[in-house]
Amino acid sequence: MARTCQLTGKRPNVANKVSHSNIKTKKRQLPNLQKRRFWWAEGERFVVLKVSTRAMRTIDKKGLQVFADEMGVDLGKL
Repeated sequence: MARTCQLTGKRPNVANKVSHSNIKTKKRQLPNLQKRRFWWAEGERFVVLKVSTRAMRTIDKKGLQVFADEMGVDLGKL
């Protein structure tokens, strides 16, 4: 699986690394992804997701099912 958040779809970004002499080289900015096990109350089971830390904070605030519905993710398929 690629380095992509399963809920928000965050992916690596390509940016320029600029040296002191103003030489620009490409670099990748990776999202902060964590593999976590969440309790899915509606399905009465645990779901293992690869999510960004920003998504984890939103899950704590709103709940897993509400956030997955907003993002259009079917937790039953995971």
